[in-house]
Amino acid sequence: MSEHTAHSTVVVLAYDGLCTFEFGCAYEIFGLPRPELDQPWYRFEVCAAEPGLLKAAGGLVVQAPYDLNLIGRADTVVVPGWRDPDAPAPPALLAALARVVERGGRLASICSGVFLLAAAGVLDGRRATTHWRYADTLVRRYPRIRVDPNVLYVDEGSVLTSAGSAAGLDLCLHIVRSDHGAAVANNVARRLVLEPHRNGGQRQFIDKPVVPAGNGKLTRLLDWLPAHINEDLAIGDLALHAGMSVRNLQRRFREATGTTPGAWLNRQRVDHARHLAETTGLTVEQIAARSGFGAVETMRHHFRRLTGTTPTEYRRRFSRIRERS
Repeated sequence: MSEHTAHSTVVVLAYDGLCTFEFGCAYEIFGLPRPELDQPWYRFEVCAAEPGLLKAAGGLVVQAPYDLNLIGRADTVVVPGWRDPDAPAPPALLAALARVVERGGRLASICSGVFLLAAAGVLDGRRATTHWRYADTLVRRYPRIRVDPNVLYVDEGSVLTSAGSAAGLDLCLHIVRSDHGAAVANNVARRLVLEPHRNGGQRQFIDKPVVPAGNGKLTRLLDWLPAHINEDLAIGDLALHAGMSVRNLQRRFREATGTTPGAWLNRQRVDHARHLAETTGLTVEQIAARSGFGAVETMRHHFRRLTGTTPTEYRRRFSRIRERS
């Protein structure tokens, strides 16, 4: 398989103790019919990790139509959580998962599902993430994995992992964006009434901080900043516009948002640069200028730090106008 297409088969694993929310995330993205897209969508199938009726969270009982042999025909296999990080997995299941990567397929785990991928050996030497409450256990148990507990998901090409349950939606949308481009992923996200791309990590989920009532000066500053991110703004300029001293601005900004004015502004600039890379044919130099970074090197530094990739690579994977980029 050279690349994943609109006809890709996505197989989701069912198991005794199935995490129903995580399973629902995979179905909602890959299994729900999407006639509004007017193009072939994924073929969605479910296979059982073990025979018989399977108990699922919430008192449900599941009977999957296929056994592990289906994994051998899958382009993408999604592991929607696991019943317990300490629960051993059937050896046949681990072997089937390992073979997916060996033959060029793609594995994705949501939340605690990472422990199955780790046990299958497909994460050795790779970056991975999981829910923050499981991160230390993953580090201790599998020291060859480079665990990043602060991100929503990690894409290592043939193996992808997500943080806690809701981050499974972020990961699945990322897969759609990789396969079909940003326009299609945005359409799917809109139907879900979901942000198409969350930049925050597990420590900070909101890109635009909500300032508590009574912070009128900060509220006006945050309302003003997005339209002026292309300008060469220093902390003194922000303090002047807010009508505060620099020291007072820094203190109150951190109290209200949990971050610094400079860090918040850089995130907004990267988000704007990402949008321009997706939707325009501007050069990286023009994107850097319009996003307020000035120098391309400065933009690349912050872009990679916050997104894990470069502006050029991001455009190659997610641009809505690929024929012109």
